[in-house]
Amino acid sequence: MSRLKHVTDTGGRRGLRLLLMLRHDLLTLRADPMPPSVWLRWVPHGLVCLAAVALLVGDADQLQGQGKLGMGTSLLIAAGQCGAVALALHRPVPALWLSLAATLTGAVLLRPLLMGYQISGFPWPWNPWGIAAHLLVLLLLALRVPTRASAAALALTALLTFALQGVWEAWYHSPTGEAAVLLSAVAVVLGIALRGRREARAELVEQTTLTAEERARRTLLEERSRIARELHDVVAHHMSVISIQAQVAPHLVEDPPGELKENLAGIRQNAVDALTELRRVLDVLRSEHPVPDDGPETSRHAPQPTLDRLEALVENTRAAGLAVTTEVSGGRRPLPPGVELSAYRIVQEALSNVLRHAPGATARVALAYDPDGLRVEVVNTSPSREAPPSAGAGHGLLGMRERAVMLGGGLTAGPWSGGGYRVDAYLPAPAPHASALPLRNGTA
Repeated sequence: MSRLKHVTDTGGRRGLRLLLMLRHDLLTLRADPMPPSVWLRWVPHGLVCLAAVALLVGDADQLQGQGKLGMGTSLLIAAGQCGAVALALHRPVPALWLSLAATLTGAVLLRPLLMGYQISGFPWPWNPWGIAAHLLVLLLLALRVPTRASAAALALTALLTFALQGVWEAWYHSPTGEAAVLLSAVAVVLGIALRGRREARAELVEQTTLTAEERARRTLLEERSRIARELHDVVAHHMSVISIQAQVAPHLVEDPPGELKENLAGIRQNAVDALTELRRVLDVLRSEHPVPDDGPETSRHAPQPTLDRLEALVENTRAAGLAVTTEVSGGRRPLPPGVELSAYRIVQEALSNVLRHAPGATARVALAYDPDGLRVEVVNTSPSREAPPSAGAGHGLLGMRERAVMLGGGLTAGPWSGGGYRVDAYLPAPAPHASALPLRNGTA
């Protein structure tokens, strides 16, 4: 018994849900414009409007001539039936109700004439022009509304026809109810089929697009994996060898001088730092969804360098044999992390270029803070000896320029007076206004 009650309650809820959905589908004035055709664009819309005008003329002529209705009444009924066709291009649901209302009005006005022997043999309750107009309305409706709404529209048409021809029947008429319902069913089925075909084609296009995007994503991941393998197998291996050799080298010399130990320790530390950065890059390359710098996984990596570590960078460069001086001007202030990192990397790459291409030169690093940003300048004198051949491909300068441009700034690099070289970058970082500063103890 309880199971039967559960099934009954479930069926009742489904029926109520269906009625609510039908009310939402059929009791609405919302616009649902007919989209343009893929190949013909607006030509079908123009043909529908022309058909509506032709149906209007024929319908009004039949109602006035054979139906013996007045000119104004005939035009009003015909305008309702055929105007619904044009309205269905923009608002299909209101067009359905307009077509049914106009048909009902015409049938009600014609019935006394049929009952009073004033006319006979008139097609009733649907005249041929009204049937054609209603078929177009149902077709345009079924192309855009859900299947349940199309079926409900067909049911309303059948119900109205049965109420007029089967219950409130007139005399001396040519019955058209069966033909109207049958043709309406054909129009609804055709509209549902065309709508399903259009949706299937759109879904196929979407699936094709997703497949292409998935293929591109897979290709990108494969390329990133290949780059990661190359970096791991080649660069990481060589850096590990450098670190091990720098650690073992002091033990191969009897009583090595302190300067040699210090230089070898610096080489090993640089190799270890490079390996740490390389592992971080490899993790990003191998990850399909890299964790952002402020994500919870960041704790696994060393923090990104900022200008607070500039002195350590300069000391490391001095240990490699380059005389470097630093100069900071302006009011030093915290900068956005991207600006801090880019400034550090620009100085790092510029000093590395001096070490490689200007042996024996001296360098000066200047940071100038202003209210709108930070200027980074690295200048070196002319080299005292010829630089050894370098295998670099010149990507360092390009990378520095890209960092500056990415932040909305710029970078210039070129020869400097006396045979030296100068790298000058400006990184925008506007200082916050006083009104934006946090309040402390009631003051800004």
